Amino acid sequence: MPATYPDLRLKTVLVTGGSRGIGAHTARAFAAQGAKVCVVGRDRDALDGVVSDITSGGAAAIAVTADVSDATALAGVREQTETRLGPVDVLAVFAGGQGAPVPTPELTEQHWRRVLDSELTSAFLTIQAFLPGMLERGAGSILTMSSAAGRQPSQANLAYGVAKAGLVMLTRHLAAEVGPRGVRVNAIAPSSIRTEKLAAHMPPAVQEHVAAMHPLRRLGVPDDVAQVALFLASDAASWLTGLTIDVAGGRITG
Repeated sequence: MPATYPDLRLKTVLVTGGSRGIGAHTARAFAAQGAKVCVVGRDRDALDGVVSDITSGGAAAIAVTADVSDATALAGVREQTETRLGPVDVLAVFAGGQGAPVPTPELTEQHWRRVLDSELTSAFLTIQAFLPGMLERGAGSILTMSSAAGRQPSQANLAYGVAKAGLVMLTRHLAAEVGPRGVRVNAIAPSSIRTEKLAAHMPPAVQEHVAAMHPLRRLGVPDDVAQVALFLASDAASWLTGLTIDVAGGRITG
């Protein structure tokens, strides 16, 4: 039975990358705990689908379409969220997904910059938009989305691995800086998660091969990540900050 966290009830949670995959599943998981949820992404139809799922279950949710690599757009996201749901208590910075393999000699400068903007700069800008309010209130939980590719070399492109490793240090540095002011910051680093995107692009035989590379002998599912996000955001993790949790089926242990 999934854990329950009563302290998350009526908290305002914002999830970037919330239109599908891990972000959408995490948004639904927070809503199931009674939180008010804002999902942010670029695909309006997909975002509306997530909101419909949440509100049909009786929880409160809104969708805001925005490019999270644009500071001006993020200011608008903050204004809409605070007006409609209240100040953000939990910020899940989950936008990204630019890890497709590219041999480094073929990785252009434009591709490099695009990946770093998508995976790392967007996280910095999102945090910049919401951190001042958390510091003013003296409370808040920030969750960043790293990856197994940021923890050890992988088949992902170099820029993605560098960006995800950068998120680990962003998390550690920020946690040390803002911890004395009541804000916690932790990272989640998933390995192979069977999202819709993975299922569509990885043949079943390859999925079986990848699953066998993990000590727990299966691929992860979005709920594996969502449950860690709930825990880290809750009072159950009130003395945890600066951590990177490897949701990796035992493949990465430190």
